[in-house]
Amino acid sequence: MIQESIPATVPNWIGGEQVEALCGKVFGKLSPHSGSQLYQVSRSGSGDVERAIQAAADAQPGWAGLTPVRRGEALYDITRLMHRYREDIAAVVALETGMSFKAALGETGAAIAQGEFMAGEGRRFYGRTTTSATPDKYASTVRQAVGVAGLIIAANTPIANVAWKVFPALICGNTAVLKAAEDTPATAWLFGRIVREAGLPAGVLNIIQGLGKEAGAPLVASTVVDVVSFTGSTAVGRLIAATAGKRLARVSLELGGKNALVVCDDADLENAVSWALLAAFSNAGQRCAAASRIIVFDAVYDRFREKFVEHTRLLRVGPGDDDDLGPVINEKQLNNMLASIERAKEAGATIAVGGYRLDDAAHTQGFYMAPTLVEHVQPSDEISITELFGPVTCLYRARDFAEALHMTNDSPYGLTAAIHTRSIHRATEFTQKVRAGVAVVNGGTHGSEPHMPFGGLKQSGNGSREPGTEALDVYTELKDIYINCDPELL
Repeated sequence: MIQESIPATVPNWIGGEQVEALCGKVFGKLSPHSGSQLYQVSRSGSGDVERAIQAAADAQPGWAGLTPVRRGEALYDITRLMHRYREDIAAVVALETGMSFKAALGETGAAIAQGEFMAGEGRRFYGRTTTSATPDKYASTVRQAVGVAGLIIAANTPIANVAWKVFPALICGNTAVLKAAEDTPATAWLFGRIVREAGLPAGVLNIIQGLGKEAGAPLVASTVVDVVSFTGSTAVGRLIAATAGKRLARVSLELGGKNALVVCDDADLENAVSWALLAAFSNAGQRCAAASRIIVFDAVYDRFREKFVEHTRLLRVGPGDDDDLGPVINEKQLNNMLASIERAKEAGATIAVGGYRLDDAAHTQGFYMAPTLVEHVQPSDEISITELFGPVTCLYRARDFAEALHMTNDSPYGLTAAIHTRSIHRATEFTQKVRAGVAVVNGGTHGSEPHMPFGGLKQSGNGSREPGTEALDVYTELKDIYINCDPELL
């Protein structure tokens, strides 16, 4: 099994070879389930990052020189191996995140689907042919690679996050340096091993392990990196935008969310409760698209609350396939949630269910947060406007549709939103008027598909969209081509 061959110290992949950090330093990766150390990780610095960037820069002309069809075939080779090793990938994802093997296998399938879709874009690498106002002049556009891509990902859905960035970057003819999430180093390492086995030319994809300030920051600052794509917190996104902006580098930012799920008085309450539970608590709430604000019409508030609390109490917390959610990724994240809940209580909030760290024998060694529902908070309170990235959601009352829509939009974030209603009128108005990059009717706030663009407004991003075909706009330059013909030479 591949997961059994994870090195004692997880290395970088640079120029097709496994190498440890030049400084020899390491840090430990802990199991979210047990708190024990799984392995050590190379603590890379600027020297390692520079080597990876140079390897990518050296490989880029040759990779871009292949036809998009040929690059797509190379990506298909990778996805075929991912399918062969899908159980191994899922086992590593489950080991590092604490999610169940079943959930990790589903995430792996989504990553493979992303790779297959982007590989197909090699045969749809369209430009545009148009007209000119000048006789005997012909106009068109073509897509060309930007150059070297710096890719920085989060740990919440590690193999899917790798796929969302690596496959679009490579199909466009860019080479890449992927900064692995420090909490999921082996998932990125395993992807690098699969890429090498698939025969991707050395240097086309390089993977750097390390801490954000030590390995991510020099990647963003490098003048050789032409485009930076980041998924993570809004605070870090601001720093990346400021650094890259000084040298006018292209930046794609997919940041946080404080997503609302609205329940109208005509909603199917059983369906609304089921989706709200999934959107708020699946993957331990560690989704930028999690439903962390549930806004319910007064007329059905008490009935919805009763059902939601009842079902929340029944959720099973653990790493098994029969469990509903697992631990959060690390203890720091867990403690941040607990502190935020305490501040909310001091400000007048009440806890309907949960609100504490699980400390029974089955959970005490891990980073387990009880699924938590917070009530009696104001839309302007800290807990209402701060992404916690865990199994914590807040419940709000709304008089009617107008107030629910206003509350949904009254947020510094604008990533996803959902409404539960039987009314086509309400559904249509909500999807048109909500200030979010994704709007869902009678479903969860999560679950975007690989062929669709994903991204948000306001503090949820900078307007870029990944994946979908819109990701090609992140990783390519458009070039106008004009051809003038001389009629006398025809």
